[in-house]
Formats: sequence, structure tokens, C-alpha cells
Amino acid sequence: MTSVQGARARARVEITAAIKDEARKQLAAEGAAKLSLRAVARELGMVSSALYRYFPSRDDLLTALIVDAYDAIGAAAEEGLAAAEPDAGPLARWVAVCTAVRGWAVAHPHEYALIYGSPVPGYTAPSATIEPASRVGLVLISVARDAYRGDGVALPPLAEELRPEAHRLTADIAPGLPPALVVALVSAWSQLFGLISFEVFGQFNRVVEERDVFFGHAVARLGRDVGLMR
Repeated sequence: MTSVQGARARARVEITAAIKDEARKQLAAEGAAKLSLRAVARELGMVSSALYRYFPSRDDLLTALIVDAYDAIGAAAEEGLAAAEPDAGPLARWVAVCTAVRGWAVAHPHEYALIYGSPVPGYTAPSATIEPASRVGLVLISVARDAYRGDGVALPPLAEELRPEAHRLTADIAPGLPPALVVALVSAWSQLFGLISFEVFGQFNRVVEERDVFFGHAVARLGRDVGLMR
């Protein structure tokens, strides 16, 4: 790559970052449904036709923001696991991951709302969002998988009528784990984001005051529901 090509590549990266930063400001002020390429271009002093060279449509820009948000919350989960004490048991590692996810969500409520809030009218997420969206779940699965390999899981019971769905889920997201464990993981994963959403979107206002203590207790209970014993 020549120096000219390198300079152009750096400029493109910088402009793309500036566009996304301005778009995030609009998300905070107006919400995702009102995101406008023209408004972003105007705030950056660009003509709309120039911005379209970076993001051909509003949906392309939304997708980039969604992928960034999923990657950021996924990275938070991974860092939370990595930061757990080396001798921490599965339950403590589970709580560390959940706490890190909540920390990111509370610090970035508008980006969290983009991926876990109301769907954006007229927008359908493409397949490019699937892998980033899986990162938090994969970290939680890894905690359970390590515990299962180390005999650190008490398998929850599995209702007979749920067995076909449990086997499908296992094949799709966590091959090699017992179906009962996978069902418990999916249930706990959904409840984790329910807890976080209640906090981020204000449903805990005038209800839960000691948020840190409550969250820690709740996600430890979820870990025990998964079967993590220590």
C-alpha cells in the first residue's frame, strides 16, 4: 500500500467513525426510528451524496451501529470472564459475566436500547448481526460448559413435553451439552436481559433501590437455576 493509499484508508476510517459517533448522538436525542442520513451529514458539514459513499442507506448505518453495540456488550462479557479470579468457581464466574454485561448496558443505555429495545419500524436486521449478537450467550455457555466438564453442574429437570425443543436448541447452540442444561441456559439468558432492561428502561424506579445488591442476588439465583453449584 502506498502512502497515498494509506492516508486515504485512514481518512475513510476516521470519517466512518465520525458518522457513527454523530448517529449515536441522534439515537440519544431522537431514537433510532428518527435516525436520518441527511441530518447526520448536515451536522458533520457533509453533503448527503458524500455520506452515501460510506453508508448507502439508513439501514446500512443502523446495521453498523447495531453490530458495534453487540460487539461492545459481547466484549464486556468476555472481559468480565477474563477478569474473574483465577480460582473462582463457575457461579462466581457467571456472576462476573452478568455484572459486566449490566455495567455496559447502564453506561450505554441508548446503544443498549438499539439492540434490546423496541424494533425500529421498517428495519430488518441482516445476517451480519447474528454472530455479534451471539457473543454474550456464548460466554455464558462457556461458563456452563467448563462447569459441566468439571462436574460442577447439578442438572435441572427437563419436562417430557419440552424434550424435542430442548434437543433442537442443543444442536443449534450448544452441541455436547445436556439438553436440560441448554434449556436452563436459554431461560437464564433471557431473564438476565429482562433484569437489565427493567433497570435501563426505568421499570425498577421506586421499586428497587439497592440495584447492585439486587442484581447480584438475582443473577446468582439464575446461575443456580442453571445448575452452577459453587
